[in-house]
Amino acid sequence: MREHTLSILVEDRAGVLSRVSGLFSRRGFNIDSLAVGPCEEPDTSRITIVVCGDDALIEQIQKQLNKLIDVIKVSDITDYEHVSREIALIKVNAESGSSRAEVMQIATTFRAKIIDVGTKTVILEVTGNCDKIDALEKLLRQYGVREFVRTGRIAIMRGSKTISVPK
Repeated sequence: MREHTLSILVEDRAGVLSRVSGLFSRRGFNIDSLAVGPCEEPDTSRITIVVCGDDALIEQIQKQLNKLIDVIKVSDITDYEHVSREIALIKVNAESGSSRAEVMQIATTFRAKIIDVGTKTVILEVTGNCDKIDALEKLLRQYGVREFVRTGRIAIMRGSKTISVPK
């Protein structure tokens, strides 16, 4: 069992995401991460799903996804060189004084942006891989994380190899 990153091109139509995610739930698979949005082709969206399973299981999922009418292309990019990122917003207790300065220093170290400063809290925005976001959140816990919101992972292959709509 290992983590797989699937990149799925779909027609941009109502209900497609529900059908794709429903396929996973009907088979008892937990989706670890899901992100969807428009891509380079008009009327097309890209869904990035991270799921744990063995290679045979993932191959079966790919075959089932390809049977869905609005699915254009399914690619498991796990074994290809790729870049993946998530975004997180973290609201942290930061009273004036040393704790606020420490939180701001930590933000600088992690290249996080301070996007809001209140009288008792600071909101940070951080972009990076899962490990970076996990490490920042863990470090900020000592100050009191009031809210933590995280996007699903998005990924793209490195170099000239692409996942695109067949012409």
